[in-house]
Amino acid sequence: MTTSATLRIGTRGSDLARWQAMRVQALLAARGVSAEPVTIRTSGDEGSRVRPAPGTTGKGLFTKEIEDALLEGRVDLAVHSLKDLAAELPAGLTIAAYPEREDPRDALVSTKGGAVSDLPRGARVGTSSLRRRAALLAARSDLVVVALRGNVPTRVKQVGRGGMDAAVLALAGLKRLGLAERAVPLSLDWFPPAPGQGALALEARADDPAVLELLGPLDQPAVRCAVEAERTALAELEGGCQAAIGGFCEYGRDGLVLNVRVFSPDGTKHLSARGPVDPGDPAKSGRMVARDLLLQGARDLIRAADAFAAEHGMGREEA
Repeated sequence: MTTSATLRIGTRGSDLARWQAMRVQALLAARGVSAEPVTIRTSGDEGSRVRPAPGTTGKGLFTKEIEDALLEGRVDLAVHSLKDLAAELPAGLTIAAYPEREDPRDALVSTKGGAVSDLPRGARVGTSSLRRRAALLAARSDLVVVALRGNVPTRVKQVGRGGMDAAVLALAGLKRLGLAERAVPLSLDWFPPAPGQGALALEARADDPAVLELLGPLDQPAVRCAVEAERTALAELEGGCQAAIGGFCEYGRDGLVLNVRVFSPDGTKHLSARGPVDPGDPAKSGRMVARDLLLQGARDLIRAADAFAAEHGMGREEA
């Protein structure tokens, strides 16, 4: 921890990342803890030029430089969109708190403001997420899915330009930036979000008890339970941030339930599994659902998606 009384919050420089850092700054201030954002440029801050190199999947595109700064002691904590974090963190780092979770659903932003079913035949829909591409094609095989890169405001502005009829983004990012006016939330059943989507994660050094103690009160146990189940399933499936895997928890009559779906790259095949989440051991629940999918043959779909993502440089979007 820094010797000064002010915590240093590592963050990217995008509008969404800065919003998140300032939100955490405000939460800490409410508890009498002084903090200030420290902007760190990452590989994911190249705007519309963000594109993983051929043969790679963009792992750490939005996080590596920030995690390096954290490990080197240049910042005291880092704030992330949880879905951007790899299923396994670098040695020496831990998630100190999940302070809040916004709506986890994806949303369609279109020129006419309708749902996916309202898009004209052959409509061009922008996304660089393989999961979103697969889900779109599973729902509407006639759609033309085109690469759309850049930060959240940039992608929203591209809708209606250059023949782009619509785009799919995380509803959480749109809401946080006040850009959800034209957004139509997508069904969780048809368009399962990335595991952890909508949740903020505060990452810190595992051997820094002073910072961990300050961040601990911000943790929301209900959020932690849900996202740990979701992310454990992702890790068990060995699916990275680029995978065509959707997962979310929802409350049913018998409590919290984890739902996970694995897609083929073209959306023609998909496998689903669900199971109850034990609040005392959400990771166990994630492993059980993942193993169900593996028994169904999910490994073949995941390998195909990994190969497609690596070949086409797909898989990473800010929101």
